[in-house]
Amino acid sequence: MAQAFSGQRQGEKVLFVFRRHVLTARKGLYSLLICLVVGMVPPLIWSSDNRMFLMPVAGLIIGLLLAFYHYTLWYFTIYIVTTERIRQISQKGFFRKTVVDLDLSQIQSLNYSVPGLFGSIFGYGTIVVQTIVGDLVISYVAYPEKIYNKLHNAYEYAMKKTRKS
Repeated sequence: MAQAFSGQRQGEKVLFVFRRHVLTARKGLYSLLICLVVGMVPPLIWSSDNRMFLMPVAGLIIGLLLAFYHYTLWYFTIYIVTTERIRQISQKGFFRKTVVDLDLSQIQSLNYSVPGLFGSIFGYGTIVVQTIVGDLVISYVAYPEKIYNKLHNAYEYAMKKTRKS
């Protein structure tokens, strides 16, 4: 199955697409839990008022909306690696996104790290793509070693292609 994206160049092929670890959407889960707990407090304090028993429902609805918001930000933030470049598409809100392109031929070095116990347990880390212009730091990458190896292979492919030209 051929993958395509908006802004794809002629002859450019998508090698792989990846996202940050799903743990980056954890703020949505925290928001849901906080809204539920806050919604349950008024019925405990004012148990004689039957209207207060609607507060947990309101807390659930607000919490679900916040969880959906954070999940949406995670889901629509993607990294596309092609035969020519890395494209980072970051969703910054429901209606705002940023796009960063980095040619593979501009890469000077690739590094990755796994931040301790939780990174090892949950399988996430940070990949740093260093260029002359600056660094592209991709934090909370799921399976950083696997993504690093794929990125390195894409970089090597681009370098071989550049040398032949």
